[in-house]
Amino acid sequence: MTPTNLYDDPAVVRARAEVAALHAELVRYGLVVWTGGNVSGRVRTGGDPSADLFVIKPSGVSYDDLAPENMILCDLDGNVVPGSAGSERSPSSDTAAHAYVYRNMPEVGGVVHTHSTYAVAWAARGEEIPCVITAMADEFGGPIPVGPFAIIGDDSIGRGIVDTLRGHRSRAVLMRNHGPFTIGVSAKDAVKAAVMVEDAARTVHIARQGGELVPIPQESIDRLFQRYQNVYGQSTDARRSRS
Repeated sequence: MTPTNLYDDPAVVRARAEVAALHAELVRYGLVVWTGGNVSGRVRTGGDPSADLFVIKPSGVSYDDLAPENMILCDLDGNVVPGSAGSERSPSSDTAAHAYVYRNMPEVGGVVHTHSTYAVAWAARGEEIPCVITAMADEFGGPIPVGPFAIIGDDSIGRGIVDTLRGHRSRAVLMRNHGPFTIGVSAKDAVKAAVMVEDAARTVHIARQGGELVPIPQESIDRLFQRYQNVYGQSTDARRSRS
């Protein structure tokens, strides 16, 4: 990529189209209200991850109005890359958090934030979601952890995400008193994790209303996670995307 044609680069064009479309999935699965929440996707520029870019939605724009042409391209410091019709808009208020994750976790290709009801309820209690269903063992490899309380606007949330998830199997964190953030090898993978964390939050909440939760032994969690991550699916590519 060269600085004069970034918005015309095929990788950027693809990322803007994909990220725009994935926001509709947040609405479809009931994970957001009004203009809250966001999806971002990394644009890999070559062999140096520090030179990568990412695409994220503009701040405060209705989901019905999101389109590839108004997705905003940013560098890994969260600065808007000039040069497109949408670049004059302000990016999501969570841009600094996404940028911090991409800078510090080069393996991450997508980040998602939602305000999904049941996951937010766990975050409001500051309580991790225990791994008591096999779908959680498959997808997250254990409990879904709680991250620290942090104020929106700078990279504090990003720091909390990285500090909590680095070295952790989970691709989801419940930021205390705020809500879930998820990461993935791609933007689509991170959206899938957002869908799955809300499903787990709801199911475990309902189960606990009926009585004591039954834990899954750690050995079984390990076996379920390894099978799902390494065997499930039709090909290596399918496993990597956890689809």
